[in-house]
Amino acid sequence: QVQLVESGGGLVQAGGSLRLSCAASGSISSINVMGWYRQAPGKQREMVAVIASRGNTNYADSVKGRFTISRDNAKNTAYLQMNSLKPEDTALYYCNLGEIGQNYWGQGTQVTVSS
Repeated sequence: QVQLVESGGGLVQAGGSLRLSCAASGSISSINVMGWYRQAPGKQREMVAVIASRGNTNYADSVKGRFTISRDNAKNTAYLQMNSLKPEDTALYYCNLGEIGQNYWGQGTQVTVSS
């Protein structure tokens, strides 16, 4: 079983920055993909950014150039640096860890961007 704990959400003004962290614990495969997804009220959950254990990354078009995903494999932790935040980035942000045949989610951390 794998547990994911997110931290770093909060309230920030437009143009500001936040850094999210996701710490994974438990029986974790060395080959996995960690990522951040978000869900705004009334909308479907969407991928924000993902990073493979080898470091390959992928971003949603809406965050390219503003968000950076990274990970520390020794700590089983993923990070999401969010800069130039916009009100439309407001959502509940979820951490995800995907392994072969398994998919895990955190409880989510709220990010609110005021205009």
